Amino acid sequence: MESLEEKIAHLERTTDELSSVIARQDTEIALLTRQVQLLLDAEAGRNRSEGAHIFGGNERPPHY
Repeated sequence: MESLEEKIAHLERTTDELSSVIARQDTEIALLTRQVQLLLDAEAGRNRSEGAHIFGGNERPPHY
């Protein structure tokens, strides 16, 4: 019985550690996603002011 309790305690600790890693990664991914969107918006604005066109991913390029 003691062996099972030790294994459960170890699994609970591992689960808590993984949960905190996932939470940290979720926050980091959200931040990186926001930064990429800001960069895309800035580049699109710069290209519009220069008369160029940037594809945002939802459009088909003119050669299709």
